[in-house]
Amino acid sequence: MRRFFLLAPVAVLLVGIVVMLATEYVVAQPSRRAKDVAYVPAAAPDFDKERHILDVYSPKKANAAGYPVVLFIHGGSWTSGSKNIYTFIGRRLAKQGVVAVIINYRLAPAVHVPEQAADCARALAWTVQNIRQYGGDPARVFVMGHSAGGGLAALLATDDALLAANGLPQNPVKGAIMDDPAGLDMYSYLREMKYEGDAQYLVPFGKDPAVWKEQSAIYKIRPGIPPFLFYIGGETYPSISGSSGRFRDRLKAIGQPAPYTVIPGRHHVPMVLQLYWQHNVIYQGVLEMVGA
Repeated sequence: MRRFFLLAPVAVLLVGIVVMLATEYVVAQPSRRAKDVAYVPAAAPDFDKERHILDVYSPKKANAAGYPVVLFIHGGSWTSGSKNIYTFIGRRLAKQGVVAVIINYRLAPAVHVPEQAADCARALAWTVQNIRQYGGDPARVFVMGHSAGGGLAALLATDDALLAANGLPQNPVKGAIMDDPAGLDMYSYLREMKYEGDAQYLVPFGKDPAVWKEQSAIYKIRPGIPPFLFYIGGETYPSISGSSGRFRDRLKAIGQPAPYTVIPGRHHVPMVLQLYWQHNVIYQGVLEMVGA
């Protein structure tokens, strides 16, 4: 009997793993994955073979008009993270009629946030120039990010100068989906330094307040930017809920609606993990925004 109770948790875990793998297999069937595609030329002096790559997930069924495209940027405090963790997002989006582009970008301390934002802009430029061959519509490109990736996605939606410097004379972003975004207002955050451990963010952002402000999308809000869609965890960090709320208020001040959903009981990391489930409320909003 004792042996049974010792083995039971292991058996349950194995069953759970089998179920998850089976689920992934089923979800993968309607989609194609192009893995480790370089979005920066290998001849570029700063090319990083591990970080300047992306994956594209496309529906297998052809669509003459092209599918809408979502470029997803991972989080990780600007110092960690990988596209390989988020295959489930690519699969779920492709299954629901969206071409998903999941990117890597260089990380701190090797580079700082301005270089990371430039990497994301280069990935966006690659997407616009190449996504048609993967079944996507370059005229319907949206950006999405969680945590630090949300802050970077917001810069792509608001910083036309950033895009122009990286191959995009016109901003192609049709909308931005914020999943518990961090970094929307690092200028205020790093000036206040009111939370324990805040000094760690000086590694990716440096010590120049002018850079903090330049890399904060909240100061780039103006008429004509694409629409934003917010999903915030009810139990997330106060800095994230606070800066997201201020961002929403500034959008409203210029007459731009900003749908803003607080998901009760959700902490920061579960806000992205819940995207494992295809019918999650965030996907529902994404599909409506992109017209899938």
